Parts: sequence; C-alpha cells; structure tokens
Amino acid sequence: MGRYFKKMLRSFDYPLFAVYLVLCLFGLVMIYSSSMVWAVNVYDYEPDHFYKRQLFNLAVAIPAFLFAAFFPFQNYKRKKLMITSVVVMFILLVLVHFLGSGDHVGAQSWIKLPGFGSIQPSEVAKLVIIVYFASVFAKKYEAGTLDYINKSIGPPVSILILAIGLIMMETDIGTSFIIIMGALSVIAASGIKLKSFSKLSGVLFLALIPVAGILYLFRNTIITDGRKGRILSFLNPFDYAQGSGYQIANGYIAIGAGGIKGLGLGNSIQKMGYLPEPQTDVIMAVISEETGIFGTIIVLGGLGFIVLRALYIAMHTKDPQARMLAAGIGSVIGIQTFVNIGGLTGLIPLTGVPLPFISYGGTSMILLSLSLGILMNVSMFVKYQKNK
Repeated sequence: MGRYFKKMLRSFDYPLFAVYLVLCLFGLVMIYSSSMVWAVNVYDYEPDHFYKRQLFNLAVAIPAFLFAAFFPFQNYKRKKLMITSVVVMFILLVLVHFLGSGDHVGAQSWIKLPGFGSIQPSEVAKLVIIVYFASVFAKKYEAGTLDYINKSIGPPVSILILAIGLIMMETDIGTSFIIIMGALSVIAASGIKLKSFSKLSGVLFLALIPVAGILYLFRNTIITDGRKGRILSFLNPFDYAQGSGYQIANGYIAIGAGGIKGLGLGNSIQKMGYLPEPQTDVIMAVISEETGIFGTIIVLGGLGFIVLRALYIAMHTKDPQARMLAAGIGSVIGIQTFVNIGGLTGLIPLTGVPLPFISYGGTSMILLSLSLGILMNVSMFVKYQKNK
C-alpha cells in the first residue's frame, strides 16, 4: 500500500489540484460576499451563515476528493460495488418523491437530513451513471462486444431511463439533460463505431418515449406556473421583470453594471435584495458585477481548464475505462457549466443548475469533488503508465 501511494504521488496532477482549490476558495469568497444581505433580510440568519455552511461543505469535499484521487479507478468495475451504488442511487431517487422538499417553481429535489442539511439525489445520480456506464462499456470493450447492440445493452439503458424518469418527475429538467449527455459522452469515448453509436442513440431515444408519455399525463403537475414563467421570461425577461423574469432580468443588470473592471468585491447592488438567492445558481451575476472580467476569467478559465484537461487525459490513455471516466466527468462539468451560464445569459431557459465548484450547495460540491478525485486518479494512472 505504501509503495502504491509513493508511486501515485510522483504522478500527482498538481495543476488540476491547484485549479480545483482556486475555484473552491474563490467560490467560498463569493458566497460570503453574495449571501450576506440575503441571509439577514430574508432568513434572519447571521451574515456569514452561508459562508460557514459552505466552509463545512469544503471540509467534507476536499477529503472526499483526496480519497477518490487515491482509490484505484479499476475497482469501479467490481460488480458488488456497482450494484450497491446503483441501488443506493435508486433508493434516494425514490425517497425524494416522498420525503423531498423543493423550490418556488415546483422542483422537489432535496431530502432534508435533520442536523446535517439536505442531500440532492439527482447529484448522486450524475456520478453513479457516469461510473456505471464506464464500467459496463469497458467490460464490453474488453470482451469485444462493444459494437453489438443486443440484450446486454438492456441493463444500462434501463437504469439510465428509469433514473431519468424519476429525476424528470421531481422535476429537474436541467440535471436530466446533463446526465443523458454525460452517458452519451461515455459511450462516444468507448471506441464504439459511429454506426453502432447511432443505433444505440436511437435505442435510448425510443426508450425515452414512454417517459415522455408519463410526463405528458402529469403535465399539469409538472408544467407549473413558475416553470411556464421561466420559458416565457427566457424569450424576453424584461417583459416579465416583475414576475417570472425577475431573477434573470436582475442578473442581466448585475452583469451590465459590472462592466470590465467590476464595482469591487462586496459592492454588488443587485445582491441587496434585487437578485433572489444570489449565492446559488445565479452567483455568476454577482461575480461579474463585483469583479468584472477578472472574476469571470478565473471562473470560466478554471472550469475550461478542467474540461480540457479531462479530454486531454481521455485522449492519452489506452485504458478504455480510464478514457470513458475522463471523458464522462469532463463532459458533465462542461455541460453543467454551459447550462448554468447559458441560463443566466439567456441562451437557454434558466434551470436552477449550480455552477460547478462556485455555487452554494453541499451535495453538488461533494459529488463534484468526488468526480474530480476520480479524474485525478485517472490522470495519475495515465502519467505513471507513460513514465514507467
């Protein structure tokens, strides 16, 4: 065991770790800055309430990152571990429909744990699906059956569709999209032929039709007034600035007010009650307002580095499981960043997806840290294989 740690430490990906820490610490500072007024005026908390909670989240997330970084990724192919992970995921995804709480537009996505905050099962599903798909398709690659679309594809497709169905019924559309695209990214990185990939994508599409039918039957419950408002405000938020477009309109104002230089750390005007829950999925608006182009470069540059690093790692390993894990994790982080920034800037409707490593939230921070730890382990493996 000692030899293993020494071997891996010599291959430690210090740039990846440094960027991870910078993003986490910068996010912590901006959570403190963005949440003070909202914490006092809306929740009657102490000004540093959200800062302290995120500090606790980081105290759990960083050790989780280090654990995953030194836990050999090859173990994820173990049948018992994968079965346990999938079962736990489904238990949480089912429980959230009975014990869950939600937000103002109807998403019921969190299970409250007395004394410990809350857990978001859909965040667990993101990581479990990526790791499970990488394990399954790595075994198919090694068995030489990767391009055979037969009964063996049934279990992963069924698990993905069932998980997406449960998440859509919460209803968390943004996370559902991220998980589907992450799973497809893993399959695309498996080495599967384009013709077979097209067939498999078609199978996934057809399998989603029953889910769409169920959602249609419950459309009056799922398509709430708040969710309709988000779609309408996406088209022209200032026409609904006093209603459903309030958050995104004030986000635009914050970004515009910051300009290139920003108003200075702590000097945001929109966080003074104009921008709802500024420490969550719209935190980038406060970052732009207070730090201008400097803060924007830190966030987007750091996240861009992680995504490109993951794709670089995927392209420089011959191990199929390592390649799929790196591609899947990098894709999920990249897609989630696009969904968050795209919603804030009006490219797509706002979905409430957190900005990776920056937005306030314990489950997101811990699960993303575990994901990045797995990527770190893959990176160290690739570097070690290259240098030995």
